[in-house]
Amino acid sequence: MLDEPAGPRTGDFEVTRTPQHSYLDPLDGVWLTVAERIGFRVQRSAEVYAATDGNGLMTIGAPSTLDPDDCLAQMILHELCHSLIEGSRSLRVPDFGLDNESEGDLLREHACLRLQAWLTGRHGLRGVLAPTTDFRTYYDGLPADPLGDETDPATAAAKQGAARSVQAPWAPHLGDALQATATILAVAAELGARDPGVDKPPIWLKLRK
Repeated sequence: MLDEPAGPRTGDFEVTRTPQHSYLDPLDGVWLTVAERIGFRVQRSAEVYAATDGNGLMTIGAPSTLDPDDCLAQMILHELCHSLIEGSRSLRVPDFGLDNESEGDLLREHACLRLQAWLTGRHGLRGVLAPTTDFRTYYDGLPADPLGDETDPATAAAKQGAARSVQAPWAPHLGDALQATATILAVAAELGARDPGVDKPPIWLKLRK
């Protein structure tokens, strides 16, 4: 005789369970919430890597399009760094007014990466929320103080972005997200949390105290 399926029963009738909640990765939840508080709705799509429409919609590549060491948090952070470099007016312009088809805005991209390294470094997250694009070599080569290198013309724009990071609409939300991320990942790192079925170690082991 086959065992009857486990589950609650009332008399001869199975009780139909209606879930009252959905599961959301905590880190995804932090950055989706912060993006919304700054003024962005986030959607995922396999059709783009990252884009904004100038009307509050930020489209991020679906998980299948990202590198194994990338995450939604890093993608949202990077786009927010672009907005900080370009200023509040850029929030109403598609892709913050940047040219994604050529190297015409290379300096602006470098400024974004310097700002990203500075913001994350303050919370020990520089190696965790690092870009995984072709610009990773530039990012990894930045000095301990990404805003202290006056030989790079991108530094001046990065400093302007840093100044805006403590202003509305970015503040205090961006700082809150970085602090929450550091707290969540510190707990995971202390536990030694990982997927035993995956050879590569989880990215949060690069967390710096």
